Amino acid sequence: MSGPPVRSIMNLYERLGVRRVIHGAGTTTRYGGSLLRPEALEAMREASQTLVNLDELNAAAGAAIARMLGAEAAFVTAGASSGLVLQAAACIAGDDPAKITRLPDTLGMRNEIIIQRAHRFAYDQAYRVAGGVLVDIGLARRTQPFELEQAIGDRTAAVAYLVSPFTSPPGVLTLAQTIEIAHRRGVPIIVDAASMLPPRENLTRFLRMGADLVSFSGGKGIRGPQSTGILAGRRDLVRAASLNASPNQALARAAKTSKEEIAGLVVALELFMAEDEKAEMQRYRDVCASIVDRLADLPGIRAVVEQDPVNRVLPHAVLYFTPDWVEPSGHAVQVALAQGEPHIYVQQGTHQGGYFDEIAVDPINLQPGDADIVVKRLREELTRR
Repeated sequence: MSGPPVRSIMNLYERLGVRRVIHGAGTTTRYGGSLLRPEALEAMREASQTLVNLDELNAAAGAAIARMLGAEAAFVTAGASSGLVLQAAACIAGDDPAKITRLPDTLGMRNEIIIQRAHRFAYDQAYRVAGGVLVDIGLARRTQPFELEQAIGDRTAAVAYLVSPFTSPPGVLTLAQTIEIAHRRGVPIIVDAASMLPPRENLTRFLRMGADLVSFSGGKGIRGPQSTGILAGRRDLVRAASLNASPNQALARAAKTSKEEIAGLVVALELFMAEDEKAEMQRYRDVCASIVDRLADLPGIRAVVEQDPVNRVLPHAVLYFTPDWVEPSGHAVQVALAQGEPHIYVQQGTHQGGYFDEIAVDPINLQPGDADIVVKRLREELTRR
């Protein structure tokens, strides 16, 4: 007797009434993150066939990841945001079972987490989930060293540092400055580098600089399971984080990672680190060039391929609207693409580099044929009058 018919995932999406997305806006979780590596998917399938002790698997996977990163220790988290919760929990409660049980009640504990105002963003709520109290220092685009010095006190648990495009303008404290000041006072540095892969160098760079705990996404550039992350750093703090995490009945039990996800992340990371990054960047540049070349003739549009260490860590196809451009606006084009068939998501910004508007396409998730569709739809909307 034959089994039930095999249905593809696209058939499932169609049955649910969910349309396909062409994701040209990076690795945004809202639009699916990134595509899981086939080898990682196979590792997850194999892992699903056997039961193991999760404590043993966590320790073994963490040791394997730590070796790859040159870190003292590592732990697989339920996404990079879960890593932030565990960073705070580790620094506040440590490995004290009484404190771990009390979280997020941190009354009487060292619970203050210092953060530059330039680094405040929606996800820093994760630090407060563990009972952390955020202490802002500096202005929106400037922080003085003395402000960090003065903020550190008896209740300071950690200093948080966000590594991300657009959050480190000239004038804020660099990571090196932050580490030097905090370590001189015996305070750990917890780093959020969720979306900063590639470049692969970042997997080891922040740890080499002296960061105590660093959180990365296991999806995004690594292309592991989207609901995984990597927490790496000091052995004592990683151990404390693990005690606050699943399978323990602690604060982060709700942020559970399965044996399948852990297996998939280990394999995805192995493949990510073995890849030729130079060749990968060239592929992205070629895709971007193909988009730019076919839109460069539009009057009032300056189409270029851009890459830099701060704003665009991967090559992007960028369309700048010059002062001669009349309509439609970049925002209107972005909305039209997102509402069209298929859904196409692109990045959109304003007042960059002396221009009034811009649209950018990140190629990391573009599949064969997607660039052609993106160009066709961009041309349709940009020439609509």
